[in-house]
Amino acid sequence: MNKVIASPAEAIADLADGSTVAIAGFGVAHRFATSLILALRDKGAKQLTLVCNSLGDPGATRGQILAESKQVKKLIAAFSVRPGTPTASEEQIANGEMEVELVPQGILVERCRAGGAGIPAFYSPTSVGTDLVKGREMRDFGGKQYVLEHAIHLDFALLRGYRADTLGNVQFRGGSQNFNPSFAKAARHAIVEVDEIVEPGGIPPELIDLPGIFVSRVVKSTQPADAKIARRAERRPSDKPRLYNGKPALTRAGIAKRAAALVKDDTYVNLGVGIPTMVSNYLQERHVILHAENGVLGYGQMIKEDGVVDPDVYNAAGQFVELKPGASFFDSVTSFEMARGGHIDTVILGAYEVDETASVANWSTADAKRGGIGGAMDLLSGKGDLIIVLEHADSKGRPKLRKKCSYPLTGQGCVSYVVTDLALLRWNGNHFVLEEVAPGFSAEEVMAMTEMHVVPAPQVGFMG
Repeated sequence: MNKVIASPAEAIADLADGSTVAIAGFGVAHRFATSLILALRDKGAKQLTLVCNSLGDPGATRGQILAESKQVKKLIAAFSVRPGTPTASEEQIANGEMEVELVPQGILVERCRAGGAGIPAFYSPTSVGTDLVKGREMRDFGGKQYVLEHAIHLDFALLRGYRADTLGNVQFRGGSQNFNPSFAKAARHAIVEVDEIVEPGGIPPELIDLPGIFVSRVVKSTQPADAKIARRAERRPSDKPRLYNGKPALTRAGIAKRAAALVKDDTYVNLGVGIPTMVSNYLQERHVILHAENGVLGYGQMIKEDGVVDPDVYNAAGQFVELKPGASFFDSVTSFEMARGGHIDTVILGAYEVDETASVANWSTADAKRGGIGGAMDLLSGKGDLIIVLEHADSKGRPKLRKKCSYPLTGQGCVSYVVTDLALLRWNGNHFVLEEVAPGFSAEEVMAMTEMHVVPAPQVGFMG
């Protein structure tokens, strides 16, 4: 049984118009099946339903190039658009030329896992209380609401591995398993592009991450990763403080540092994209284990721009990070089992808005077809503390701490703490308590710039 195909073009030769195709991969340029994606673009198959985490930036050798060639009819993804990045897919979505089904990242992989396991549907707590459940079947289990999710079945999955043998057994490297196993299991034809093909026995059995029974074809990559593209993931947010009433607030790094101080020792912590990623730089001497949705447990601080990186060791934002002793790797299904199963003690996320009912909105500034859910809704369905980090006002000076969120909710009544560049607030079960303000500001000043109802603590301190 030899599953090796001579070329990417031959590997996708039977991929027909109207097929449902999944593309695995994570971040900016981490282990995508670039050779197979280019072959699919050149083949010109039309009316495709594309299943992926996101399509990527303009020109990226990901699903976006299929959108640019107008081959995609429908998108099933955790991210349909990203703010500030105009793309062909965004234009097509806005014009009604591309249908969109936004799915939380953990549910996306779980629906594919179910499809591969012969499970037609399941109930999940993820997205309950949000716009995503409108018109969906709900059930109560043990006094808690759950939404019905249907399995996803794929015609083809385009995957990227490190090594494979001729029997189709695949080894992934580092944190690059991500969606590959669940997509492979859901597909009639799972095609894996790899750096190296070996004979049976060339991969030790304990290093096989995807058994060959789930793999239809193996092809050697003809498009090696571009290191310059991969390093885009190291870009850091600006650290220039904003001015309020003519005075500087905390920098974004200052927000991250204060949030890090809220984290308890001997806990498992997940960090979201943006300001939360910087929190890892302030936990290095702490007894804390960091979790990333792409499948890493036990990573450390971000690697500086002039540092040596491992292309398969990165966080959920796609930034290259160090590993700590005792770190482990796994796929996205396992990663979100940790989240929804309540094994993560603290989640730190960015947001567009938080309201006075401790609800949060962080995935869409437009409508439910144009946004980026990512893994946030899955992370919020666990039982740990939720710390939201954000600037106190938006770029137009409008407050982000609202009486009621104006954007679609990510989660209801779930926020434990809010850390802004002006304030630290704690939810006491009824309202937010203002416990600290930025140096140089008074509690009265900060409350005047806060739309939501806030009660000051008996002694309001200063953020350090």
